[in-house]
Amino acid sequence: MTAMATREMLARALDWHDAHADFEATVKNLPAPLRGKVPKGLPYSAWQLLEHLRIAQHDILEFCVAREYHEMNWPDDYWPKSPAPPDGHAWDHSVAQVRKDIARLQSLARDTSIDLDATVPNGNGQTYLRELLLVIDHNAYHLGQLVLVRRTLAAWEG
Repeated sequence: MTAMATREMLARALDWHDAHADFEATVKNLPAPLRGKVPKGLPYSAWQLLEHLRIAQHDILEFCVAREYHEMNWPDDYWPKSPAPPDGHAWDHSVAQVRKDIARLQSLARDTSIDLDATVPNGNGQTYLRELLLVIDHNAYHLGQLVLVRRTLAAWEG
């Protein structure tokens, strides 16, 4: 596989449509009253999962591209305190931010001026490739959880 083909595969995998529900399908048409509901037997609401995904993805992106990166506190800074969105616009804002950061990560993956095997300057040995794979893996994991929450709430259309 060529280097460009690898980059393109990484970029596509950030918004995968092939093997499972993608981000768009997972957040589509979830009724507002269900966004903050924690299903019985599960630890998180749809809002908490979406917001955690947004925060973690943005943090990894900033780790890769910011001149000065400020490490966040795990787990406190990565999870919203409330199971419900703070207002009616928070869900849409979080969805839009995830989309924006996916696009930025896809650009990073395709940017031939960045050596994917190079160490991220803000890190201690992490490479750009590792960080892109981390986002792909992390997002897939939590999107699967979000589908489970929606199924449990009888709100899954996929």
